[in-house]
Amino acid sequence: NTTKKQQPKQQNTQTQPTMSLVIEEKDFQHILRVLNTNVDGRQKIMFALTKIRGVGRRFANMVCKKAGVDLNKRAGELTEEEIEKIKVVIAEPETYDIPKWFLNRQKDPQTGKYSQIVSNDINAKLRDDYERMKKIRLHRGLRHYWNVRVRGQHTKTSGRHGRACGLVKMLRM
Repeated sequence: NTTKKQQPKQQNTQTQPTMSLVIEEKDFQHILRVLNTNVDGRQKIMFALTKIRGVGRRFANMVCKKAGVDLNKRAGELTEEEIEKIKVVIAEPETYDIPKWFLNRQKDPQTGKYSQIVSNDINAKLRDDYERMKKIRLHRGLRHYWNVRVRGQHTKTSGRHGRACGLVKMLRM
């Protein structure tokens, strides 16, 4: 029997260079202030905008497209004009042909209008909604007032932590 010795294959010893973010420091902002929110300048603009409350990934994507901002740019590379354009699109989405169903505040109970609420306005609107529900004695409003589960969950055996129940309640009296 003649056995052939197999030659080991030579592997490519070259490694791929790692990609890094190289930006001129004079034009780059590491932290942007947009709509009362600190936005990380190192992230791509679409994902950086999601740090603002009320702006998700899909809405951020649409805002960038409507504002004419390149999606491959980092947030810190944006000019002041581009940032202002993004703020205007977020504040008035209907004027830029963003459909009504895409907005996060549909048929406001007081005004009946569709709008996109962001940042600190979300807390104020939610507080107003809960107060309105309590005032008209809505079941959901009462559940909020009593600090119990609102959305139909079972409460007999679950969600007991943080509350006194059973014998502990009797001992406190």
